[in-house]
Amino acid sequence: MTRTELLVLTGLHTPGVEAVIARIRSLDPTVAVLHHDLRDIGSGLVHRRLRVGRTDETTTVELVHGCLSCTLREDLLPQLLALAHTPRRVVLHLDPALEPERVCWSLANVLVDGTTITDAMDLRGVVTCLDAGTWLDDATSADTLAERGVTELPDDERTVAQVAVGQVEFADLLVHTGTADAWGLARTEAVLARLAPAAPRIRLAELDERVLLADPALPTRRGRPDDVHAALLRGHPPLGSDCGVRLLLFGARRPFHPQRLNAAMDALLDGVVRTRGRIWLATRPEAVLWLESAGGGLQLGLAGEWLAASDATAWEEAPAERRALASLGWDPRFGDRAQDLVVIAHDADPDEIEAALRGALLTDAELAGGEDAWRTLPDPFGWEDTDADGAGAVTGAAAPPADLVARATHGRHTTGDEES
Repeated sequence: MTRTELLVLTGLHTPGVEAVIARIRSLDPTVAVLHHDLRDIGSGLVHRRLRVGRTDETTTVELVHGCLSCTLREDLLPQLLALAHTPRRVVLHLDPALEPERVCWSLANVLVDGTTITDAMDLRGVVTCLDAGTWLDDATSADTLAERGVTELPDDERTVAQVAVGQVEFADLLVHTGTADAWGLARTEAVLARLAPAAPRIRLAELDERVLLADPALPTRRGRPDDVHAALLRGHPPLGSDCGVRLLLFGARRPFHPQRLNAAMDALLDGVVRTRGRIWLATRPEAVLWLESAGGGLQLGLAGEWLAASDATAWEEAPAERRALASLGWDPRFGDRAQDLVVIAHDADPDEIEAALRGALLTDAELAGGEDAWRTLPDPFGWEDTDADGAGAVTGAAAPPADLVARATHGRHTTGDEES
């Protein structure tokens, strides 16, 4: 039996998103469009809108707890399941406060009446709308969502940049829905080519059936979150400079000194669109740490353990790709421990960023001291255990993205979990 197709639609440019919805509805008059407006979520209220054909109904839903996870579990997912056997296609139009990667993880992993949404529906992927006239400013901003009036959740420290970058990075198709001058468009395109190289880019005026993500030849990820231990470069991003935008690959086979890394992090925040990757901190030599920045926000958290610090069972249970990458780069002393970061700079010198990161590594003398000495080094990050049983660890595609067991602070730039 053919399953109902599900598209996830996201973007900060509201008029553009509505224009794409109108185009989808013209291509498929039977499509259902589901949207949860979260502007009043801090008061425990969610405005659910469902459009099918000529029917357009808005229902206000009262939640016991006004948070994003409750919205997903208590209403959004059950509503999708109810639609699974009615229209041929459903569009899930996300409020900007809902990040597509987290939502797609929930679609595949959260049970509703004993099943997941991806068991009941065919998730085709994510379509992201962006206005080239404003997107790069959003993607490099230090403003929080609250400061922009996007969400009123009291503990939501996410930045506009974190959302803007995440929406594009997780997209299967990018739709330009705004306007920009030639230089602004060229710079935005240069960033997009490095941030989401596998996602086709289409202008709104040229939008056709490709928006339905029905073409099996499209290199879609179909809503699958990245494994934090997989290769960091997706697709084939350009490695050269274009309009001042350049991609830096940083790698090293010795740990970071935590105090010097803390100082070096400023180089990842000014003039940088995105940093993401695995790091190895001297004070936590067994831990794989995931570092991620977008614009003026940065987070650092636990993503499991290095295979070199684990037993044989962990090696056997690791995905084949992780074992292959570990074997290829295995070091006689440090095993698979390594620094691996990808940085996309738009207004910064990548050579200076690399120099700052290399200066944060342990010196030869510090390295010779061994792990016992490393653990005594000053560590300014202020680690905070957020999930004692480990249920929130970022361990790959099987775990919710950005749910960190431990979170390190880095001044005003740090972003944490968006909900309690």
